[in-house]
Amino acid sequence: MARSRQRTKDGAKKRKRPWLWALLGLAVVIACIAGYYMYNIYNFTEGLSKPKEDSLFGQFEDKESEKPPEWEGSERVNILLMGGDNRGLEKNESARSDSMLVASIDPVTKKIHLFSVLRDTFVPIEGHGEGRINTALALGGPNLAMKTIGNMLGLDIQYYVYTDFEGFKSLVDAIGGIEFDVEKNMNYVDNADGNRYDIHLKKGRQMLDGEKALMYVRFRHDAMSDFTRTERQRNFLAAVAAELKSTWSLINMKSILDSIQPYMESNLQSLDILKLAQLGMGSHMAGSAQVPPMELIGDRNVGGASVLAVRDDAKLLEYVQEVLANDTTVTAPAEGSGATDTDSSASSSTDKR
Repeated sequence: MARSRQRTKDGAKKRKRPWLWALLGLAVVIACIAGYYMYNIYNFTEGLSKPKEDSLFGQFEDKESEKPPEWEGSERVNILLMGGDNRGLEKNESARSDSMLVASIDPVTKKIHLFSVLRDTFVPIEGHGEGRINTALALGGPNLAMKTIGNMLGLDIQYYVYTDFEGFKSLVDAIGGIEFDVEKNMNYVDNADGNRYDIHLKKGRQMLDGEKALMYVRFRHDAMSDFTRTERQRNFLAAVAAELKSTWSLINMKSILDSIQPYMESNLQSLDILKLAQLGMGSHMAGSAQVPPMELIGDRNVGGASVLAVRDDAKLLEYVQEVLANDTTVTAPAEGSGATDTDSSASSSTDKR
């Protein structure tokens, strides 16, 4: 009887072993995949944080007063996205930031808000009096740009990502282009660089590759100039973010990272990117806005030139907080529908992510 129990026990062990090996194999595969992505992300970030002699901003001194705050992971994180035109720059010269957007992510609510900054807004720039906000990058590098824009928005900006025209084109091409609705015909002749960056787009829904996408986000030669351009940039960036979250893009992340690395600079480190990637995958785009908004823009004459001024700094800070508290993906119940607060909460839980 004892032998029978022993045989039964040994048999059970043998029957369990295939499952044990299957689980062990799965664990190894998961570890290899995780290691593969961590290795690629590590290599990618190594190329982003360039030594001073290779950096576009190597001539700037790292000042303690301009040092960005560290992100602990539980508080709101803000990332300044800057696009610049590096054409014709001499060594130790920095471009002004042609485009400035701030991505603000709340790790608790999983909401992402995008702010586009009007580049001609006249603001205080520490150590340089007052000037157009897009000059902060050329005057003091990324740290000064982060602090200047953060002061205007009332936000601590922890990270920056800078790229030029070619980096933007490479990103869009690497994800296979973006299907997008171009709202009108766009035409502009740019005689620099042998007309390499001319703009010629037809109205209508179409697949935009990197070259055409750059045309779309750069175009500002209409009645509202930079105002409509910043709105286009926010909308297009939201489409890019959605595409990057797709399964195809995740599978091809290595080739995407490799294609854009030569054209980018950032203070993001490997662990930062891993934390942000995990946070971004579980978050959704809750809204976007222009800063300053139209109602808070005033005209100002400086040295004979017209610049944009902020009418009321305190109201601008309030406006930013109002935008952050709002979620445009939540649909308010129709009047008289009898919807309750419980109904609103239920609909919020099924928002598009």
